[in-house]
Amino acid sequence: MSSLSRELVFLILQFLDEEKFKETVHRLEQESGFFFNMRHFEDLVTGGEWDDAEKYLSGFTKVDDNRYSMKIFFEIRKQKYLEALDRRDRAKAVEILVKDLKVFSAFNEELFKEITLLLTLDNFRENEQLSKYGDTKSARSIMLAELKKLIEANPLFRDKLQFPTLKNSRLRTLINQSLNWQHQLCKNPRPNPDIKTLFVDHACGPPNGTRAPSPVTNPLMNAAPVPKAGGFPPLGAHGVSEVIRFSFIYWPVIVDVNLTFLFSYVFSTWKPFQAAPAPLPTSLAGWMANPSSVPHPAASAGPMGLGAPNNPAIVKRPRTPPSNNAALDYQTADSEHVLKRPRPFGAPEELNNLSVNILPVAYNNQTHGQSSYSSDDLPRNVVMNLSQGSAVKSLDFHPLQQNLLLVGTNMGDVMVWELVSRERIAFRNFKVWELSACSMPLQASLTNDYSASVNRVMWSPDGTLFGVAYSKHIVHLYSYHGPNDLRNHLEIEAHVGSVNDLAFSYPNKQLSVVTCGEDRLIKVWDAVTGAKQYTFEGHESPVYSVCPHHKENIQFIFSTATDGKIKAWLYDNIGSRVDYDAPGHSSTMMAYSADGTRLFSCGTNKEGESFLVEWNESEGTVKRTYLGLGKRSVGIVQFDTTRNRFLAAGDEFAVKFWDMDNVSLLTTTDADGGLPASPCVRFNKEGTLMAVSTSDNGVKILANADGLRLLRAVENRAFDASRVTSAAIVKGPTMGMFPAGNASIAASIADRTTAVPAMVGMNADNRNLVDVKPKIPDESADKSKIWKLTEINELSQCRSLRLPDSISAMRISRLIYTNSGFAILALASNAVHKLWKWPRNDRNSSGKATASIAPQLWQPSSGILMTNDLSDTNPEDAVSCFALSKNDSYVMSASGGKISLFNMMTFKTMTTFMPPPPAATFLAFHPQDNNIIAIGMEDSSIQIYNVRVDEVKTKLKGHQKRITGLAFSNVQNVLVSSGADSQLCVWSMDGWEKLACRSLQIPPGRAVNPLADTRVQFHQDQIHLLAVHETQIAIYETPRLECLKQWVAAESRGPITHATYSCDSQSIYVSFEDGSISILTASNLRLRCRISPSAYLPPNPSMRVYPLCIAAHPSEANQFALGLTDGGVCVLEPLESDGQWGTPPPAENGAGSSNPPSSAATDQPQQR
Repeated sequence: MSSLSRELVFLILQFLDEEKFKETVHRLEQESGFFFNMRHFEDLVTGGEWDDAEKYLSGFTKVDDNRYSMKIFFEIRKQKYLEALDRRDRAKAVEILVKDLKVFSAFNEELFKEITLLLTLDNFRENEQLSKYGDTKSARSIMLAELKKLIEANPLFRDKLQFPTLKNSRLRTLINQSLNWQHQLCKNPRPNPDIKTLFVDHACGPPNGTRAPSPVTNPLMNAAPVPKAGGFPPLGAHGVSEVIRFSFIYWPVIVDVNLTFLFSYVFSTWKPFQAAPAPLPTSLAGWMANPSSVPHPAASAGPMGLGAPNNPAIVKRPRTPPSNNAALDYQTADSEHVLKRPRPFGAPEELNNLSVNILPVAYNNQTHGQSSYSSDDLPRNVVMNLSQGSAVKSLDFHPLQQNLLLVGTNMGDVMVWELVSRERIAFRNFKVWELSACSMPLQASLTNDYSASVNRVMWSPDGTLFGVAYSKHIVHLYSYHGPNDLRNHLEIEAHVGSVNDLAFSYPNKQLSVVTCGEDRLIKVWDAVTGAKQYTFEGHESPVYSVCPHHKENIQFIFSTATDGKIKAWLYDNIGSRVDYDAPGHSSTMMAYSADGTRLFSCGTNKEGESFLVEWNESEGTVKRTYLGLGKRSVGIVQFDTTRNRFLAAGDEFAVKFWDMDNVSLLTTTDADGGLPASPCVRFNKEGTLMAVSTSDNGVKILANADGLRLLRAVENRAFDASRVTSAAIVKGPTMGMFPAGNASIAASIADRTTAVPAMVGMNADNRNLVDVKPKIPDESADKSKIWKLTEINELSQCRSLRLPDSISAMRISRLIYTNSGFAILALASNAVHKLWKWPRNDRNSSGKATASIAPQLWQPSSGILMTNDLSDTNPEDAVSCFALSKNDSYVMSASGGKISLFNMMTFKTMTTFMPPPPAATFLAFHPQDNNIIAIGMEDSSIQIYNVRVDEVKTKLKGHQKRITGLAFSNVQNVLVSSGADSQLCVWSMDGWEKLACRSLQIPPGRAVNPLADTRVQFHQDQIHLLAVHETQIAIYETPRLECLKQWVAAESRGPITHATYSCDSQSIYVSFEDGSISILTASNLRLRCRISPSAYLPPNPSMRVYPLCIAAHPSEANQFALGLTDGGVCVLEPLESDGQWGTPPPAENGAGSSNPPSSAATDQPQQR
């Protein structure tokens, strides 16, 4: 619903309240969900009208929305239950218990049991916790105070507890104004018109003699006469006392018509302070076709038109401010922003005085508006790989130094790469600069989890600043002063929750930062002081992206939300001017062509459908839809534009290109493989280079011929600038890439720059240089830098920690990190669980698991242990298994006996079920319902069990031996099972029918244990499946179970004991019976690091110790833990100086070959 429609609801609510339609008022409050009337709710609660109170609440929240909502409904139903018991109405109490309170048992079974026991008491006050319960009135009063606190703290009620401040009878006033305006439009206005209806527009009848303009008399409005235009006294009791010159802007309040059409008409014809409206135009020209001379005209909007068709100056090229600096282009969409939108527009003239670090490079006969291109102009050749250490989330090339690349990752790391040297010249990880200055919600969030992901990185138009938007509240601005000189500039707590996007803009010729976030707001900040300038409200879902732009002197912002809504805003406080639906209601990003005349968007909806379109700005409709995007995209497809001619999008493990004028796919490239399903893509300013994220936590740089020349030219400029005379800098060689007319401009830039490296022309014209000796790299030296496998053989080569343990040591059968990453849970072969928790202190502010600080072996004050039922099973023969709930509150576990459900806080056994035979051998929680569990059994069956009703819903049969692995995929809506029969099966979660079944491909000649476990785990894309067997690691694509890659271990190292993906699915950690650990790059199954047991185990020749299970930290991609045969647990991390486990082998050394090795080869991947 648009912001104006929302305001109309408030006006109607005020009108209904004034007219005493009380029930209708509250019904509209509930159905609209715009205003929660706390006074009405209080009346319902104090009156004991429980059903009405819940019904009213249901317009704003549901029981399972969040913990606040759950607590609100629980308190109401509990009070209703206690009052029934107090009345001795046991039948009603039982009904409430079964119908209303049973739903909470899934979240706290123990509490539900305690509430049920109240039925057995003559007076529930005999219960110690309810001994102070007074009479009904006082109990309701106490509960109401608690409910009010919960409602005020509930984020779903944010901005819904305060009714907007309105003058009395605001709707009547607006209607009077409209009628007054309609009467002025009459061709022959009567002196005392009799208006009897609002259903049609007012018009006076044919004249009977000459009549003067007259006031409006409306008995429905109880309005007094209105004198002639020029002096309007109040319109009755609810009139206005000032001249109404713009009454027509309120028409949407009166007539239920297309608001977009009205706004288009009104503001395409609006001229400030004109006494009469302009005639209706024949076409809808857009919402800022005739901008006023004021800095931010209060224009409302209809179609997405951003330029009038009758104004060719606007359509052809935006106005460029005077500049004598070709390097500092007027930033419209010229520097296209990665994936979403152009870089901000309009660098003011004073920015020309800012220093730059290196001169830009242009090319002969290649202007930015050039239109003669071919697909050969696209950067498609891989020229280098950059390893980041964690998954890449955002990329941006420097606007002037086009060999500098800014990168942000999912672990909060931000780095600047110099492409020619392939060096990381600046680095920052996520850290709040002033924690004490942060809001309490942010401090609480950081206390629970100090990590944050980068959502967006972006250079300012002049390249002196860059901004970083994080997934937690914060925006950081850094000032860049050259290699290894990165300085903190501003820290802004911009939004509540995630900051989803940022961009730079120039309202009032002042550099600003535009941000948007999870709190559904768009905000504008002064980039120098950090002061907030504007806040835009109106989206009903989290705001996904922002795209600032300008037409003529009108500056505006497009915003898109996760519900597919597109809005446009001027820099004022009036509200959105455009309200449109993105194609397919997708989460969408917008971008302009380099010249700012063409608008594009690309997005993906919840069904995985992606849409790349061009918009018709004057009509606000989709002009063309580009073909070739996948039907089921993973993640949101990201895109970029370049050269006013090409579009690029990352989709289906490739980069796809389109000509802007042709909807058909132009060409694609897989960048030599290794791309994720939806890679990030980013052109440099000239479109000669492209950065693409890879699935192994890296970035590939693609180039065309001009891009290669650019990199070589910059490389040849890497010499001592102090040896160049000032004359050489001023005159400079004429580069083959610079138009001749730019020489003076280049000189003026150089004059303003301190320590600027001089430039050597590609034509080697150095006649004007004095003693210039370019530094040319020794190619033979580069070739000698052969990649080597990283071998870690000593304790000093990594960080390892054996966790303290005072409980009897038995081999560790199962191991897992808690979802928060604060603890490790192990299950030993004697059925005893062990829980280690890390302390939060000065050395470990996040409280996360780390190899640098020893944790505590945690036990509750009662001293009890979580011990599984063993029945008559021999512990050495029992198969252990467990599964942890998403909130880390419960663990379900079995060790050959009954399945036990434990409370992780108290270690108490909540319940036991399913006694053997058959025994449970694997457990997995349903991803959408914690009450449903998939249980793999010893008899090869899989039981789908509902804990809440204690019932087996269905039994799946497809294996011949016991179940050894289960994995759910939300994306594919399937369950994958594996068994000791070396088979994989895929089951539909809808009807539980079997979709596919496949046996592992055992290497020929290998002796295999007939009961060897096969484990399965989904990649984070929920499509690719890791299968682990004692002989191999294999990657399958679901649901067809097509084997994509296979890695066969060397027999000399013994069987594989376990393997797991890292948290970002970029690495695979593999443990062996000889005690060694191999770390593979997940995308190609290439070995990049091997850890010897001597690196984490003390020498003990009398005892053979090796890992049986391995677990990956849920948010630290380079941390994992080992469960050992001697009962110990070790945590391993790379050295801080290394940052990661080895480096992937470069493709140019042959390590990237996809040729299948012979069966005799070991530790090598095989393509299938």
